[in-house]
Amino acid sequence: MENQEYFSHPTAVIDEGCSIGRGTRIWHFSHIMPGSQLGENCNIGQNVVISPGVSLGNNVKVQNNVSIYTGVTCEDDVFLGPSMVFTNIVNPRSAVVRRDQYVRTLVRRGASIGANATIVAGIELGAFSFVGAGAVVLRDVPPYGLVVGNPARQIGWMSEFGHRLEFNEQGQASCPESGEKYLLDHDGVRKIS
Repeated sequence: MENQEYFSHPTAVIDEGCSIGRGTRIWHFSHIMPGSQLGENCNIGQNVVISPGVSLGNNVKVQNNVSIYTGVTCEDDVFLGPSMVFTNIVNPRSAVVRRDQYVRTLVRRGASIGANATIVAGIELGAFSFVGAGAVVLRDVPPYGLVVGNPARQIGWMSEFGHRLEFNEQGQASCPESGEKYLLDHDGVRKIS
């Protein structure tokens, strides 16, 4: 289905009552459910489900086979890798209905989540954080934090361009691609240029 505001493949299902921003592209077999909000210039890969109440900012990239469940908010410029998983109930049971107990998960601006990673309900991924492929994230990740493994543990820091930061004795690092400078102190990492 082509629209002046956004593009959707003919096999995509777009329910009434959702909001889709200008320039967004929705690909094969994806389902956008009522009450969801997609910002401008998002790219929704094939076989993606976006549930009611989900909010995606501008320029969010959702790769193939991702389900974004009620309770999840992604700010601008978030990357969700292929087949990564969000959960939205802390203690799911098939025989116990908990539709009124969805837990909020927040993915801050510029964060990236690698392929096949799992994000357990109720956490916050800080701005420009980076979750490695296959990681199982059980707790909050600080801005610029790099986490890997199962359970995920922080092993370093990433630049806004997605490069590992190497800090000198003064706690300073430069991104090898952008040249932007970062400072590491007791509060974490922040960009200083």
